[in-house]
Amino acid sequence: MSLLLSLVLAAGAPADFGYVQIPDAAKEAQAAELMAELRCLVCQGQSIHDSDVDMAADMRRIVRQKIAAGEQPQAVRAWLVERYGSYVTYDPPFSWTTAPLWLAPLLLLGAGLWLARGTLKRRRK
Repeated sequence: MSLLLSLVLAAGAPADFGYVQIPDAAKEAQAAELMAELRCLVCQGQSIHDSDVDMAADMRRIVRQKIAAGEQPQAVRAWLVERYGSYVTYDPPFSWTTAPLWLAPLLLLGAGLWLARGTLKRRRK
């Protein structure tokens, strides 16, 4: 009897969107694209789409629930950034705290060109 009751209760329970896809393929595609852009806060090197950590499953659940409810991916992303900070995205916005991330590649490229120019000048002499 308890097995039958468990099956009935499980059939009426909502899907665990941390591990189950949204039935609507278009909404699942939106959710998957957004999840690939969000960093797992525990793993840090993986997106929440790829991570198996419980925190990533919780974030996937939030993303899928909000997308399934009709929210736009940009709004869900903004909500997650507000909650967890800009570190949650792989593409943080430009600000004073992220300026070194954006400017370092340009500075390193400039330094490399300057060194190459100096080396070429010395070889020509």
